[in-house]
Amino acid sequence: MALKHQTDLFLSKDQADLFGANPVPAYRPNPDKIRSRLRKILAEARAAQKIPWEPSTVSLYRTIFPQMSLWLPEEEAAQLRFEFEAELARLKAA
Repeated sequence: MALKHQTDLFLSKDQADLFGANPVPAYRPNPDKIRSRLRKILAEARAAQKIPWEPSTVSLYRTIFPQMSLWLPEEEAAQLRFEFEAELARLKAA
């Protein structure tokens, strides 16, 4: 049995945040900063005669490089990923 002075919680269209906080705006990274960071990593690899990073850093770069490239236009991202993998293969063979 529902009380007359209670509102129905399930009928509310404008439900507030559980803790009353304002919604956080979506994060949109700056493509120029991403491009710069990826090119810096690629330049380090190109300049090296052997892998210039610790194994943990190589693992990190193998993870974040493709992920970061997803914020760039597809053709550019694919080219950067290709170049990065080619440099890693070259360095591994050295």
